[in-house]
Amino acid sequence: MMTTEKQKMLAGELYNPGLDPQLRRDEAAAKKWMAQYNAMMDTPAGERHKLLSAQFKHVGKDAVVRPPFFCDFGYNITLGDGVFLNFNCVILDIMPVVIGDRTQIGPAVQIYAADHPRDAESRRAMLEFGRPVTIGSDVWIGGGAIIVPGVTIGDGAVVGAGSVVTRDVAAGATVVGNPARAR
Repeated sequence: MMTTEKQKMLAGELYNPGLDPQLRRDEAAAKKWMAQYNAMMDTPAGERHKLLSAQFKHVGKDAVVRPPFFCDFGYNITLGDGVFLNFNCVILDIMPVVIGDRTQIGPAVQIYAADHPRDAESRRAMLEFGRPVTIGSDVWIGGGAIIVPGVTIGDGAVVGAGSVVTRDVAAGATVVGNPARAR
């Protein structure tokens, strides 16, 4: 059985996104969806919620994503109940990105599940891979924070504005800085 580049991507293996026609179609569909979603700035939250639910893996009750919003595909994003993402958030969702109930995410936060090989030869071959990101419930992530691939943030944690989270964050911890460290 032949493995497609999309199957490799979803498995967290090295893949070349330019070699898979399905990934190119998925990317085009996501761009079209984002244009539609981001044009809904003045639309009631309930209508935006329906459009989110059509693109994301799961959108919990009362979840809000303020446009503009940007993602790779959307179909790997899970939002719990009452999640709030402020303006200009970016989620690179080539792998699952799960955000727990009542988590609040400030403006311009970037969540990356997409990663790249450390050796130049693999990057020249346009290979990439991903690692899932999991953010627990009741988390607060301040504006401009960056969450890198493979990170898990525990329930009730706080990530300070502008922090770069490169390691897992324990439940209830507060982290700040670049790289983010416990306070």
